Amino acid sequence: MSFERWGAPVALGDRRVLHPGMLRWLRALGWMVLVGFLSVLSFGLPFSALDHFLPDSGPIEVASNAVCAVIALGVYTGLVWFGEARAPSELALKAALPGLFWGLLIGVLMFASVMGIMAASGLYDIVWSGPAPAWKAIGGSIESGVLEELLLRAVILRLVWRAFGPWVAFAASAVLFGAGHLANPNATPFAAICIAVEAGIMLGAFYALTGRLWVSIGVHAAWNFTQGYLFGAAVSGTDFGPSIAHSTAQPGFAEYLTGGAFGPEASLPGLFVGTLVGVVVLGMAWKAGRFSKVA
Repeated sequence: MSFERWGAPVALGDRRVLHPGMLRWLRALGWMVLVGFLSVLSFGLPFSALDHFLPDSGPIEVASNAVCAVIALGVYTGLVWFGEARAPSELALKAALPGLFWGLLIGVLMFASVMGIMAASGLYDIVWSGPAPAWKAIGGSIESGVLEELLLRAVILRLVWRAFGPWVAFAASAVLFGAGHLANPNATPFAAICIAVEAGIMLGAFYALTGRLWVSIGVHAAWNFTQGYLFGAAVSGTDFGPSIAHSTAQPGFAEYLTGGAFGPEASLPGLFVGTLVGVVVLGMAWKAGRFSKVA
């Protein structure tokens, strides 16, 4: 698998708000707060309006999530054009289809591997429950994949990288990603640590390797969809709606082995798979010179 054909170094931005000179680190952090706030708002406000005025149905929920995702990406694009005087190469359309394809495939395989380990170890019981509507799971996957990756990777990781370098950026974005899940139902400190390490670092690594957001979006969305719809497990403590299978943790095992009510991503198998992929992709990014060649 080669990402070189449609990947590039991360474009950190070096004009207008981010021009070299005095207090660029502070300007980068202030810009990060503004862009992050407006990007989230540009998704949340239209979604609330559509949810209020449109009838409650699965296809409409998916369409609403897709429309709001496009709006959020568009607002981010406009902010980058205005504030950084550049086209956001992290959202390059030419890389979208291959990036999403590989991201979706990798996300499915990763979580299927987690559940394979769980089942083989006797930690989980997985029962096929038959066909089920996937609308809620698709809508939730779009929202989490696009909005969280836009905020955590394109905004926070990129602009902290601009301010303080890649390793501070990886640590900060991963910690914030994990901490952001502490408000979820059934969250624990161990669950937040798992999210930070297995997902925060891994998703950032794909962004660093490709310089694009698409693989990270695909992996994130597919991981959640596979977890909630294909296996019917809790997704970060939340219910993703109807599913084609139902997965339950076997009684008698510690929560750190199964993830408990938060879901398998708060388990040692989830931590192992996500961290392994993250380390491999970070190594690929390092080998490709992504941490020394930034635009």
